[in-house]
This record gives sequence, C-alpha cells and structure tokens, in this order.
Amino acid sequence: MKADILTDAATSSTKTAPRRISEAKLFLFSMACAVAVANGYYIHPLIAPVGDDFGVSGTLLGLVPALNQVALALGILLLLPLGDRINNRKLVTTFVAGQFLALLAMATAQDFRLFVAASSLLGFATITPYLLPAYVTKRVRPDRIGHVTGILTAGITVGLLGSRAGAGVLGHYFGWRSAYWVGTALTLALLIILPMIMEKDEKLRDDSEPQESYRALIASLWPIIKTMPDVLLAGLLQALSFGFFLALWLGIGLHVTSPEMGYGVDVVGYLALLAGMNVFIAPWSGRLADRIGPEKARMFFAISQLIGAVLLIFAGESLWILVLPILFSNFGGASMDVANRTILFNRNPEIRTRLMTIYIVIMFLGGGLSSWLGTAAYAWGQWNAIVGISMVFASLIMVLAIWGQRLHKT
Repeated sequence: MKADILTDAATSSTKTAPRRISEAKLFLFSMACAVAVANGYYIHPLIAPVGDDFGVSGTLLGLVPALNQVALALGILLLLPLGDRINNRKLVTTFVAGQFLALLAMATAQDFRLFVAASSLLGFATITPYLLPAYVTKRVRPDRIGHVTGILTAGITVGLLGSRAGAGVLGHYFGWRSAYWVGTALTLALLIILPMIMEKDEKLRDDSEPQESYRALIASLWPIIKTMPDVLLAGLLQALSFGFFLALWLGIGLHVTSPEMGYGVDVVGYLALLAGMNVFIAPWSGRLADRIGPEKARMFFAISQLIGAVLLIFAGESLWILVLPILFSNFGGASMDVANRTILFNRNPEIRTRLMTIYIVIMFLGGGLSSWLGTAAYAWGQWNAIVGISMVFASLIMVLAIWGQRLHKT
C-alpha cells in the first residue's frame, strides 16, 4: 500500500479528465473558505476586551489563540486525511456543524475556562477551508491550478483579515460577543449552502483498489513526508509565514490599543480592512506561480515579507507609517501560501488531501507557537519585541525560500 502511495505521488497526472466547476460555484467556495477561516480569528482584535471581561491577561490570555491553533493542527492531522476516503460533502457538513456549536458556546460563555474549551473545539472543527481547495482543484485543468488556488486563497485572506476588521468594529460599538453572534449566523448560512453546491455522490477512488483502513490512511503520511522534501519545506515556510502574520497582528492589536497610542479596537479593524486590499493580488500571485514556477515565485514573496519586517522598525507609534509594513507583509504572506499550495496541488489528486494535511498541520503548529509567543513577547518587551520577532521570522523565510529554489533545481 505504501509503495502504491509513493508511486502515485511521483506523478501529477489524473486517471480521468477533471470536471469543470462554474465560476459562480468557485466564488461561493472561496467565500465559504473566508467564513470558516474567520471564525478562529475574531479573538485577535478583541483579545484586550475579552481579557478584561473575564479578568485575565498576559500569558494566560494568550492561551485562547494558542490552543485554538494547536487544536486546529490536531483536527487536521486526525480528520483531514479522511477527505481522500469519505464523501467530502458529508465531511464538510459535519465540520461546519461543529464550528456552529463552538461559536454558539463562545458567544454565551460566562466562564473563561468554557470560553477556552469552546475556542479549542472551534479550532478542532475548522477543517472546511483546507478540505475545499483539494476538492475544487480536482475539478479543474492542471494549467489552472495556480489561478484557482489563488482565488480560494483570496477567500482565506478575506477571512483572516475580514475577521479582524469586522470583529474590531463590532467589538468597539456592540461589545466583543457581537462578533461571535455574527460568526454563528454566517456559519449557519454555510451549513445550508455548502451541501447544496457540493456533489452528493463523489467517487474518490478506483473500486478495484483495496479499501484503506483509517490507521493505514494516517500511517501513509510519514512515507509521503520522507519521499517529498518539497512538501515538508512548503509546510515549514508556511509555518514561519503564518507565524509572522499571527504574531504581528496580535502585537498590533495590543500596541494600537495601548495607553501610548490610545486607539480603540475599531482602529485595528480599519487597519485589517486596509490590508485586505491584498485579496485582489492573490489571483495574480497564482497566475505568476503558474507562469514562472511556484518555487521561484515564493522567493519574490519572501522579499516582500522581509521588506515589511524591516519597515516595522520605523513605525513606532505612528499609525500611518504602520500601514506600509502591514501591506508588504500581508501581500508576501498571502502570496507565499498560494505558491506553496500550488506545489501541493500539482501532485496526484488521490493524495492531495493528505498533502494538505501535512502542510496545514506544520503551518498551524507554527501558528499556535507564534500566537503564544506574540502575546508573551509583547508583555515582556512591548512593540520592540514584536518587531524583533518579525525580523527573525522574515529572515528565516528568506533563507528557506532560497534553499527551496536550489532544491527544485537539483
């Protein structure tokens, strides 16, 4: 069985011609990714008022986003590989229902421990935005994979940044719980729409092949990692890129609302809304990866992140200067994800969900560590510590991107 998997992994050809997916459905899938992703990040601009409401702060408060990311990584490791075996429509419906229940618990929680537990459950059930790209790319021509990946990643970017913008504004005017009520309503809409646009009778494998057990499905991840160093490298690059993103935005949420700057959480939302302009760049990033190759493209994106980190040095307490590093770092981060995913989606469709599992688990383990590190670092050294962490992340990303290009050439 392992030998068959590795043989499949060595080729990007498919046994059947991909079915066409309409532009309308592609847009709906992209927006579904946005809503599902956003649910886990309302906490970032609201971390201060949530802490005040429950009477916690510092490292303890940092457990909320940290455990959410770790639970997400665990959920992806244990649940996402099922996408190569079980009807994706059934899986998505189940996972979205889990998100709905978790959000409802967070919106009504009166105890910090219950809030943390519900946030962790939310992370564990957030599989949809990582299952849908594999589902969709099986239904497009190979020469459009980068472009389609860019559109779906644009949806994820909308969710990541839109959650901060929306939660920041809602939290400022209506209280932090309002953001979670809105998230609950949007997730309920997903629970209705997604089963309507996904295939009911999806054929995932050749009936002549033996059925894999769940244990064999999970065990197959390790030989894939050993024989595909580019997949592992893509995961490490995205772990650092996502870590940079999370640490920076947690730092921004605390820095902008600090007594030194004196702004409200709504300003964090406005900054995120401005950074959301990068969503229009993601499809272009996908086309660039299709044209020049994803390995070469991500070196360009790593340079953008490094420029963003350097510009943070000059931001200080100036809100206007802060806009520049936000734009550069968010463009580089979102585009890096597009390039990395394009590498994975050019592999055999039969193992794409497992490739995404490896990629996303590594990514969110880095995200969980960075979420805790960002809040802890700010508590220790305020804004200067966030700048230092960002420089370290961006430098490592640049080094690994260069190494990835050399690995591809050899």
